[in-house]
Amino acid sequence: MMKELTPKQIVEELDKYIIGQKEAKKAVAIALRNRYRRSLLPEGFKDEVKPKNILMIGPTGVGKTEIARRLSKLVDLPFIKVEATKFTEVGYVGRDVDSMVRDLVEESIRMVKTKKIEEVYEKSKKLADDKLIELLMPFPSKKKGINPLEMIFGTVEEKNNEDDTIDSEREIIINRRKELKEKLIKGELDDKTIEIDVEDSYNSTVELFSGLGMEEYNINMGDIFGDLLPKKTKKKRVTIREARKIINNQEAQKLIDMDEVMDLAIKKAEQNGMIFIDEIDKIAGKDYGGGPDVSREGVQRDILPIIEGTTVVTKYGPVKTDHILFIAAGAFHVSKVGDLIPEIQGRFPIRVELENLTEENFKEILTKPKNAITKQYEYLIKTEGINLEFTEEAIGAIAKMAFVSNEQSENIGARRLQTVMEKLLEDISFEAPDLDTYEIIIDEAYVNKKLMAYIHEKDISKYIL
Repeated sequence: MMKELTPKQIVEELDKYIIGQKEAKKAVAIALRNRYRRSLLPEGFKDEVKPKNILMIGPTGVGKTEIARRLSKLVDLPFIKVEATKFTEVGYVGRDVDSMVRDLVEESIRMVKTKKIEEVYEKSKKLADDKLIELLMPFPSKKKGINPLEMIFGTVEEKNNEDDTIDSEREIIINRRKELKEKLIKGELDDKTIEIDVEDSYNSTVELFSGLGMEEYNINMGDIFGDLLPKKTKKKRVTIREARKIINNQEAQKLIDMDEVMDLAIKKAEQNGMIFIDEIDKIAGKDYGGGPDVSREGVQRDILPIIEGTTVVTKYGPVKTDHILFIAAGAFHVSKVGDLIPEIQGRFPIRVELENLTEENFKEILTKPKNAITKQYEYLIKTEGINLEFTEEAIGAIAKMAFVSNEQSENIGARRLQTVMEKLLEDISFEAPDLDTYEIIIDEAYVNKKLMAYIHEKDISKYIL
C-alpha cells in the first residue's frame, strides 16, 4: 500500500476525512513516503537515514489526532497512539514509558499474524470441514476392553469376520461422509448444533516486581513454557456455522509459525513503526523547582532515549527504536514549545502549526468528509424508517452556530459540531420511533428555533464533550 501511494495521493486520501490543515497533511505524507524511500536504499546506508519526527501544534478539535488516526488506517504499518499524560500519573513519574514500544510490538504482531492467517485461510477451511465431518460421523473403532485371552486364543475366522464387519461399516460411512460434506459446503447444516472442544481462554500472568513498586508485564505462562503446559479445553455446544469458524481459527493457528511471526513483527515495528504521542504540551513546564513540574520533566527525560534511539526489552525480544517515526501533538495554549526540554525539541525537527477552524471549514466538515456528521445522523434516523435531510441554508446556520459558540466560550474546534448537532436533533432522536412521517427536512428556520436559545446560554459546560 505504501509503495503505491505518492505524497499527493496520501494527502488526497486524508482530504476525504479531514478538512483544511494542508501543511500538516503535507508533512505527514512526506514522512510516510520517506519510509518507503529508505527501504530502497543500500543496506550499508539505510541505517544512516533517521526518521524526521513531526511536532503538530494547534488547538483542540482541529484535526491533529484525526490525521494520525486516518494515517494508521491508510497504510499497512504498525501504529499506536499514546497520551503523554498517562506517564505523569501518581507513582509513575515517567517510569513506564517503555510500554509505548511494547504496545507497538503487540500491534505489529497482531498485524503480521492476521496476514499469515489470511494466507492459510483456504487450507485451514478445508481442514476445519474435515474435522467437522469426523465429529459428525466418526469411523467405527475395534471393540475396547477385549479379554487378552480371547486375543490369544480367538480363532482366525472370528477375527476375519470382525474385520470384515468394520471394513463394510467404514465403506458405508465414507459414502455418507461425502454426502454430508456436500451439505456442509452448501450451508444446509449451518443451523444444526454440535458439541466441540474449545480452548479455555484463561490468562495466567506473572507479575514482576521492581524497586519502585509493582509492574505487571502480562507475561502469559504459555509464552514462557510453550507446549510444556497442557492446553485447557472445555466442551461447548454451538451451531455448525459457529463451529466452522472456531475450528477454522484453531486450525489456522496451528498452520502458522509463531517464531516467524514474531521475527517479522519485530522487524516491521523497528523499521516501519509509528508512535503518535498526544497531549505532549501537558508534560511541558518551566522553572522545575518542585511540584508537578518535576514529574513532567521526569517524563520528558524518560521519553527522550526512546525517541533518540535505544533498545527496549519486550517479551518477544529486544526492540530498537532508532528508526521508529514519532509524531507528537499538543495545543500549547498554556505552555509553549519552548517549555519542553531542549533535547526533546531537537528530536522533533519538523513542526507544523494547525490553523483554527473558520465558519467555512465548519460547512465543509458537515458535508464533505466520507463520515460527515450529517451523514451519520441521516443513517441513524433512517433505521427508524425516516429520511432525514438538511437544506443548504440549514448547513450554513449550523456552521455559524458552532463557530459563534466556540467564540463565546471555550474553543473546542470541530467537536463543537457534535454538541450542536446533538442539541439540534435531540427531540427528533427521542420521538423518531413514534412518528408517522417518512421524511423530515431540517431547514434554517428549524435550526434557528432550536439553537438560538442555546447560543445565548452562558453556561454550556453541560454539553461540552
